[in-house]
Amino acid sequence: MVATETKLLNNKLQLRSINEADTKTLWELIYSSPNPEWKEWDAPYYPLEPHTLESYRSHENARKERIKNGEPDSRLLIEVDNVIIGTVTYYWEHKPSLWLEVGIGIYNKEYWNGGYGTSALTLWIDHLFQNLPIARAGLTTWSRNERMMQVGRKLGMKLEGRMRKCRIYEGKHYDSIRMGVLREEWYEHINKTKGLLRELE
Repeated sequence: MVATETKLLNNKLQLRSINEADTKTLWELIYSSPNPEWKEWDAPYYPLEPHTLESYRSHENARKERIKNGEPDSRLLIEVDNVIIGTVTYYWEHKPSLWLEVGIGIYNKEYWNGGYGTSALTLWIDHLFQNLPIARAGLTTWSRNERMMQVGRKLGMKLEGRMRKCRIYEGKHYDSIRMGVLREEWYEHINKTKGLLRELE
């Protein structure tokens, strides 16, 4: 099934479905540099899978075809003032038990540390709780990525697991970090922050 068009908005950014016309821009953001700076923070212990523009287009089309009927699109663009800066994603760690993980990549360094990650994931997680029967949304990162851990805390996520010294990058050991928020905790967090979603709209 091809995913249905999705658009989520607040006063800081929008999340929207990836169209054919976006493919080249997104490919350039991710792959134009042989050693992109964003990858130094986004699981650099896994090599970046190489793609030509055509293979990336095929990869993206195949992703959309894998989306099951009734499921939300698994990847949306993050766009600020009509500028594509990154993507949000979700994937199934174990679909039979509805174990879902979210992810985010902001590939344009100019938009780091501006609150865009928190804003994008707030929209995204709320959208997933509204459209999937999940009990929890998870986020996996590593101990060097303090920014991502801080975003998780701002979203009301709890530290659920810390696998010590199981990642090696540039000869140093780091911890793998598991964070998560339950459905009831999410809505409690939104209420405690005086309706963060409404304030962002």
